[in-house]
Amino acid sequence: MSSRLPEWMVRDLSLPRLRRYIRAAHGDARAAERLYWWNIEVSAALLGSLHCLELTLRNALHNALAGHHGRRDWWAAAPLNERSRRLVDDARRSCERRLSHATPDDMVAELSFGFWVSLISHGYDRHFWVPALHSAFPHYRGRRNHLYRDLTSLVLLRNRVMHHEPIHHRHLAADHDTVYRVLGHLSPELVKEVQAMDRFQAVLAGRADVLSGVRTPRF
Repeated sequence: MSSRLPEWMVRDLSLPRLRRYIRAAHGDARAAERLYWWNIEVSAALLGSLHCLELTLRNALHNALAGHHGRRDWWAAAPLNERSRRLVDDARRSCERRLSHATPDDMVAELSFGFWVSLISHGYDRHFWVPALHSAFPHYRGRRNHLYRDLTSLVLLRNRVMHHEPIHHRHLAADHDTVYRVLGHLSPELVKEVQAMDRFQAVLAGRADVLSGVRTPRF
């Protein structure tokens, strides 16, 4: 068992970040180093499917609400709560700093995954889900709260991946299944296309080999 990480790793990646991997490896610095690299590898393997889910979700919700309100900038007329209104205002200011004229499409791209998922929450059931957003999921027949539960778990996963946080401790096979389950509610055709390129299962299956030093992770 190695008790010390390489000096360059501590310097470049920071000890506070690496401590979480050291604890997970029960103090074995060499195992912690391998776990750190595997965490990057598995995060990278999830990025493609999360990318497709986020874009498909926001486009589907945007189109449903634009149709319902009869305008592409539907947020100007929709009964958003205070938090959602603040996120819209932040997105508008961000667009205006970068662009001379922010279009509705610019705003759609600027608004976060968490914002879009929040539109399916209980507070928007009567204003959004019942009249419009249920139609954004043409292949879903379940309850809104079950869909919302799946999506909120994926917001957390997505944010951890995008902010370079540990995800190795999660039930990643279940997370991966949830991504495709929700994506299937939106577009079974896209599911088939994305799955053909997805390498997540191979990366997950190779975890033990990476942690034992048999295989070098690749990302």
